[in-house]
Amino acid sequence: MNLDFSPVWISLKTAALATVIAFFLGAIAARAMFRYRGKGKSLIDGILTAPLVLPATVVGFFLLLLLGKYGPIGRLLRLFDINVVFTWYAAVIAATVVAFPLMYKTALGAFQQIDTNLLASARTLGATEWRVFWRILVPLARPGLISGVLLSFARALGEFGATLMLAGSIPGRTQTIPIAIFFAAESGDTQEAMLWVGMMLTLSLSIVVGVNYWNDRRPHQRRKKRAKEGYLTLVDESLLPWDHPLTPLTWESSSTNILPNPIELIVDIQKKLPEFTLDVSFSSNQLPLGLLGSSGAGKSFILRCIAGLETPDEGCIILNGRVLFDSRRGINLPIRERRVGFLFQNYALFPHLTVAQNIAFGLPKTLSPLAIRQRVEKQLIGVQLQGLGDRYPQELSGGQQQRVALARAIASEPDILLLDEPFSALDTYLRDQLEKLLRLSLTHFPGATLFVSHNLEEAYRICPNLLILDEGQIIAHGPKQDIFDFPQYFRVAQLTGCKNFSRALIHSENTITALDWGCTLRVYEPIPESLAHVGIRAHHLIFTGLKGEQTRSYENIFPAWLTTASETQHRMTLYLKLNSAPTSPFDYHLQVEVFKNTWNALQKLPQPWQIQLHPTRLLLLQNANSPMCFEYKPISPSIMSGEQ
Repeated sequence: MNLDFSPVWISLKTAALATVIAFFLGAIAARAMFRYRGKGKSLIDGILTAPLVLPATVVGFFLLLLLGKYGPIGRLLRLFDINVVFTWYAAVIAATVVAFPLMYKTALGAFQQIDTNLLASARTLGATEWRVFWRILVPLARPGLISGVLLSFARALGEFGATLMLAGSIPGRTQTIPIAIFFAAESGDTQEAMLWVGMMLTLSLSIVVGVNYWNDRRPHQRRKKRAKEGYLTLVDESLLPWDHPLTPLTWESSSTNILPNPIELIVDIQKKLPEFTLDVSFSSNQLPLGLLGSSGAGKSFILRCIAGLETPDEGCIILNGRVLFDSRRGINLPIRERRVGFLFQNYALFPHLTVAQNIAFGLPKTLSPLAIRQRVEKQLIGVQLQGLGDRYPQELSGGQQQRVALARAIASEPDILLLDEPFSALDTYLRDQLEKLLRLSLTHFPGATLFVSHNLEEAYRICPNLLILDEGQIIAHGPKQDIFDFPQYFRVAQLTGCKNFSRALIHSENTITALDWGCTLRVYEPIPESLAHVGIRAHHLIFTGLKGEQTRSYENIFPAWLTTASETQHRMTLYLKLNSAPTSPFDYHLQVEVFKNTWNALQKLPQPWQIQLHPTRLLLLQNANSPMCFEYKPISPSIMSGEQ
């Protein structure tokens, strides 16, 4: 049997070229649809995937209508004396059209699986959209893209109906293996048909097995290389020299990025959100400003607006005199031009890049390789990760990854550093160590800093000034000591950790009635006319009967019975009822926090104990929905710098 092997060559080159074209067109279309948020998205997606669900002969018929002698594209091509139908190019076009939907849908699915914070992180580091696409999106979607290539190649290799209608079956020119199988079977030559089928199976399986083997070998070879060099797969935090003196992260100013003096951030924005309307106005200089509030209050959204990851409906954002956003003037700087360092809650390190490559990602492209290496090494020393530059993020512990993220954010020389709950995923020991490193580094950082946290003590230690947010509104601002010691509103006291509240009525000029505690209290501070609650922090209550306890006055002292107690490592929380014995574990008025030595002394005393709600410690609070609560004046530089 003299077998003409031209269908093999035609099929391979047709499928290969069609796969290459489908890869680029499918990946670009997937990228566009991944970012598209407009109307008609489902319709556009349906049109792009139509060849996947339509019969091949129907696809071929439509192609024939478009490219044929009397079709719109065919007529245009005839002006240039070009004929596509019944040529090898027609076979490539048919194979590309039927392979494209598989590549597009697979690429889109791969893109949608990628953490969007990684893309946001790349943009804040100054990457253009095309650099984000080729350096981040495509590498992270590599397994999905490879699957799309395999599926596209298999579909192009096995294409029959559309190819037969558009390209025909011309031996040596357009006859592919599927067409050869069809005509061999039609002529009754089963042996030849089986031979072509065997070749098709061999080609397809060889490609799939080869790609899978390559994918499986890459991580194995990398692990083998690291084992040979003596690296640990995962470095334990306890092996790191935390007992050595901490070194602050370095800031290297360049002639193209000189920060003005004074440094100031002005934010005045409004945004309609599903749960509420964000409406905030504040300013900040270079001292760290902490944003506190309940989950979903709008803290992280403010940071994302400053970075350009979200767009406000109205308002303006000005950084060091440079307008980042102004709705009235139509200004909205691209993310890459805002010079923002963003430290995400989940680190957002690029998993396909090494530690050194992550830190170098945002460095200016004008730097020489030597200068880049030197800067990266300085940052690694600053976070005590020297020698780990060639590791990948997944080979580091959580604390190490967070330090790499901090080094990367500062290495890009931002004008402002945005920290979105940077320690939330770490255990207590690591939080303490990294907090020390952050505090030290921020003292040397010449830009503005915004710090979002749910941890009150953490924000108090790091930030000299605080903003308290509730449902998109600023309800308190100013020096941290004032906010914690003199909250004006019930909601502010709640969000700053106060646990004891009672509804209150004005009794006289210097006394109030605590309705829920069942007592009358003397106060020293002027009583606001809109008084709604009285509060006292759990550590401000005084037991007057203890030995060595000095009572400065004898006002607001009441008998108290213990209802129940809870224990931590160093403290006890006591739940007390005033004026009468409790009737159940839930029958109490106040929570009191005491050290264990105080608890041990209290246990020796008979009940009821005598407890004082000292007048200087009482918080006289208005309702959080008071109209005054949302009045806001931008923080002046003198207040922000601590000048009184």
